Amino acid sequence: MISRQKIIGWMLVVVSVGYIAYFLKVRLFTPGPIIEKKEWVQFVGSFVILMLGTINVRMAAMRARQR
Repeated sequence: MISRQKIIGWMLVVVSVGYIAYFLKVRLFTPGPIIEKKEWVQFVGSFVILMLGTINVRMAAMRARQR
């Protein structure tokens, strides 16, 4: 059975990668309105969430090995 910690970690990873891909494809590489400061903060925040999700998955795996 997959632990709750691992599921949450993967959800964080998937959502943040999805937002990063959206931002790069739709906002950064296509012409359009100027990117606001709020969007840059959300973009950087998605990298932080990605790191937290990765840490969560790795900690769940380490916990499972100790059992």
